[in-house]
Amino acid sequence: MNLDRLQAGRFTSGTLDIAWYEAGNPDGFPVLLIHGFASTAHVNWVFPGWFKTLDQAGFRVIGLDNRGHGESDKPHDPEAYHPETMAADAAGLLEDLGIDSAHVMGYSMGARISAFLAISRPDLVRSVVFGGLGIGMVEGVGDWDPIARALRADSIDDVSDKMGRMFRAFADQTKSDRLALAACISTSRTLVSREDVARLAMPALVGVGTRDEIAGSAEELARLIPHSRFLDIPNRDHMLAVGDKTFKATVLEFFADVEAGAFA
Repeated sequence: MNLDRLQAGRFTSGTLDIAWYEAGNPDGFPVLLIHGFASTAHVNWVFPGWFKTLDQAGFRVIGLDNRGHGESDKPHDPEAYHPETMAADAAGLLEDLGIDSAHVMGYSMGARISAFLAISRPDLVRSVVFGGLGIGMVEGVGDWDPIARALRADSIDDVSDKMGRMFRAFADQTKSDRLALAACISTSRTLVSREDVARLAMPALVGVGTRDEIAGSAEELARLIPHSRFLDIPNRDHMLAVGDKTFKATVLEFFADVEAGAFA
């Protein structure tokens, strides 16, 4: 996609400025994209082709930079990053844009934020796609404290933890505010209860790479959601699944089925 076609804006959520981006058909049904930890709307959605894919399918495509990421404000206080608060940012963006219902798609941390949005504001969520996070949304995805320590380290050479090195390298690559990310990872991992997941009434799709060692099973999460499907994204790990062509095709099919009433 030609980046010149992206409309960019900002809005205020609480005391913070949040950056957002839009493309596609202004009269199309909206899709809100919520990126993962240490990423941005561009890294997660524009560069892997999601904006282009959804634009070509006729949707109005909107993405935000989560607080602590990209062009949004970056507080260093961990209390700023509870997923309920980040979900309120997403809800505030939809309301600021005058959108009363959207397909919502999140990846990894963005999937967790999407879940909290769907739980707290189901009126805004026509359907939800959980990418890169399966049953780990409910059961947890391991110890992420080494990632926070890696982000606070003076140099990546001081990091020995495998997962910590991966996320530190990603943060360095994207020129992120590492202290903001360390604060974010400290408090953004609140689990979603099985009871809340079971109460989700909108259609849901769960997609996880078959080589993803972080997310947990897509099928196990989908079993808890009344109107859901799951996709094992073939031969993709946590970092590569997001741009997978099978994932994109499945999401488009899912959105079409939602609008056709297949989940009624």
